[in-house]
Amino acid sequence: MPQPNARQRFAANLKEQRLAKGLSQEDLADLCGLHRTYVGSVERGERNISIDNMERFAQALEMPLEKLIRERKA
Repeated sequence: MPQPNARQRFAANLKEQRLAKGLSQEDLADLCGLHRTYVGSVERGERNISIDNMERFAQALEMPLEKLIRERKA
């Protein structure tokens, strides 16, 4: 099975962390100053997200950006 690429890892980790904090996509979007449909498309791995927006997500979730990019443990 092929390893997920960085965009897929970021998408999965973002969704996992958002849910762990009890936030809706709309809540996270508000914290980041982004549109909720953008959050959804990022979580589905449909967007080639900029590093600036990756940083906005990490700050909103109060975690280092590296944690959102790391490979997930099986």
